Amino acid sequence: MTYITRTSIGFVLMLGVAGCGRKEELKEPAARTASSPGSEQKRADNIVRVSEEMLRDLRITTSTVEQHRGGDASSLLGELGVNLNAYAEVSAPLPARVVSLRAVEGQMVRTGEPLATLESGELAKARGDLATAEARRELAQRALDRKRGLNAEKIVPTREVQEAENETIAAEAQVRAARAALQALGAPDHASEGTSASTLVLRSPVTGVVLERTLALGQTADPSKPLFRIGDLSTLWLTVHAFERDAVRLANGATARISFAALPGRTFEGKVTLIGQNVDVNSRTVAVRIDMPNRDRLLRPGMSATAWLPVGEQGTMLAVPAAAVQRVRDRWCVFIPRDNRTFEIRPVGRGRDIAGEVEILSGVRVGEPIVVDGAFLLKAETERSAADGEHGERHDD
Repeated sequence: MTYITRTSIGFVLMLGVAGCGRKEELKEPAARTASSPGSEQKRADNIVRVSEEMLRDLRITTSTVEQHRGGDASSLLGELGVNLNAYAEVSAPLPARVVSLRAVEGQMVRTGEPLATLESGELAKARGDLATAEARRELAQRALDRKRGLNAEKIVPTREVQEAENETIAAEAQVRAARAALQALGAPDHASEGTSASTLVLRSPVTGVVLERTLALGQTADPSKPLFRIGDLSTLWLTVHAFERDAVRLANGATARISFAALPGRTFEGKVTLIGQNVDVNSRTVAVRIDMPNRDRLLRPGMSATAWLPVGEQGTMLAVPAAAVQRVRDRWCVFIPRDNRTFEIRPVGRGRDIAGEVEILSGVRVGEPIVVDGAFLLKAETERSAADGEHGERHDD
């Protein structure tokens, strides 16, 4: 009896010692996990938290959920062009040699500002013809005055007075013709002080930017080719082509949303100002003009664009920049900033792609902040953290 009791006590003690050893071994991995330096990212399914070092690398920018008019829409391709109401092509009015240049490409010029100085023998001849006509007119006028005085004294007959009047009228007509010839050349009647009769100064007819200059010093200017192209870039014209079935449902003054391949992630607005009256017989499309404000000078003539135009009756919709919507765990999501380093992963209902933006059907409210630039990297960090968590669980098992 005594032997059995000691054996039982010994067995119980051995179990206790073994149990204590096993409990310490279970605690040890947990302690290592708690003290491991790992990512600062939370393991909550809808939260991602990043370190300050990673935050600097992400370069996160935010926007807000916006409400736009929505409904049937047409997505149209087009190209930016200059505003032809504030555009000019300046050519030499006659063959002339370039002796000086006053403006370069990219320079802002105002109406009447000199662009280049030309010299032309034809211009010198035209000015000479004007000077001759003016001298003849002056001589005829003096002769008329003299004969009128003599006629009053009965010294010369009235016939001579009439002949003098006719001569004066002819001289005046010759002056007008010579002056008109100079005006047609775009040249003033007389050369500026310090210049010769053959000198012509080309001046800008509009205020704008020199878009192109196609002449050099010493070159002979060809009147059939423009030497300068000048345009006001504060407003540009975007021309898109709508299928005839959509064109009849477009309205002047409608707001268009535009994206540019050269400016990804940004959306611009413009107003429909002209819907063409002719249908192109080859493409069955109608040209539509959209006025694009360009106050920041980001837009340039020739840029390709995609315009989203409302067609027919319009309701309202929520929209966010396309870069803000990411695929996370097989769901479309956006990232909502909670503080500088913490972001909520918010599932959303994704709708149509519209001119660089995405229609949002559910999940966010108007005015709610969302991450735009950096959303893709937040998605990558979320997936990396989830993968690290799975590996850790397998290790513990």
